This record gives sequence, structure tokens and C-alpha cells, in this order.
Amino acid sequence: MTQNFPPNQPYPPQQPGYQPGPPPGYQGPPPGYQQGPPPGYQQGGYQQPAPSNVPHVAPQGSPYPVLVSTMNDLPGYTADTVFGEVFGLTVRSRDFGSNFTASFRSLGGGEVPEYTQMLAESRHVAVMRMCQMAQQMGANAILAMRFDCNEIAQTMSEVAAYGTAVVVRKVEPPRVQDSTPDEDDANDG
Repeated sequence: MTQNFPPNQPYPPQQPGYQPGPPPGYQGPPPGYQQGPPPGYQQGGYQQPAPSNVPHVAPQGSPYPVLVSTMNDLPGYTADTVFGEVFGLTVRSRDFGSNFTASFRSLGGGEVPEYTQMLAESRHVAVMRMCQMAQQMGANAILAMRFDCNEIAQTMSEVAAYGTAVVVRKVEPPRVQDSTPDEDDANDG
């Protein structure tokens, strides 16, 4: 079961049989329920639209819409704005057939490709969700990105990607000063 998620597309992709709207049998909110934030609540953080003057710095061919780095600093760039922590999270479970096949493979030792594929896909999904959160904040890069992986109930794998959303700009190198005197400079003395 290989799923390729195209870059810059909303996740999750629409599956066959997907029907938008409430699930069957949903009765709606109880009487008196008011949807949305309470009166006087100020929305902030990642709800703000991305500024249009933020430079695009993700490398050509990158599967992610923003630059993602595990480094704390980005050589050649300066962080103009720091938005704070962003994260992406996914929890996956293998189907019974894959678990059955993997259990036999584990008896012989070596790599279990079913789980390798699941974890690789999980990491990609977690990073993509983190990037989308950073984009919503207005960031063009994520610094100090890390992964956290856990097992839930011995049947599911949880993968979290997290980092710091920032706006970075390329640092212009200083101009080289001409150290040789011109003809005009020689005549001034």
C-alpha cells in the first residue's frame, strides 16, 4: 500500500467513497450551542494570512513547501521573524495481513520492509503537516526540526515532526572594496 502525497496539496487526500459533511446519524449541536470563538476572542498566531513579501527559500525540487532544516541556524541566512513551535502528527496502524507477514519476517531477522515503508510514509506526512502549519503562520522555513516516534498499544505507531517556524532572508555578502588606487586617486596627492 504505497501512497504518494503530492507536494503542496492538502492532507489527507480524498479517498474513494469520501463524503463531505457530518457522518450519518449526526443530529447537530445541542440547543444554545454557539459555533466559533466566544465573543471578544482575538484570533492570532497561525490564523493570520501569510505576508506576501516573504521570500521563497525552499530548494528547487524539495518535496516540502518551506525550507526544513535540522540545524539551529541556516548558513547564509538570517532569521527576521520567529513564529514559534510548529508540529505535524500522524498515527498509523498496519493492517492484519501486513502484521502477519511482518511477524514471520521478524523470526528470521533482518529488515521488515512493511514497517520501514509505513514509518517512511509517516515521517513524510508528519513533516508535510508541520510545513502546512508553518505556511499558515507566514513562515518560509523551519529550523531545529526533530522527530519523535512512539508506539501506542503495541499496534500503532505515532510519528511527530516539530521545529521552529521562522522567516529567513538571504544575507547579502559585503561588497569587496577596491584596494588598488585609480589614476584619479594618484593625481589627488
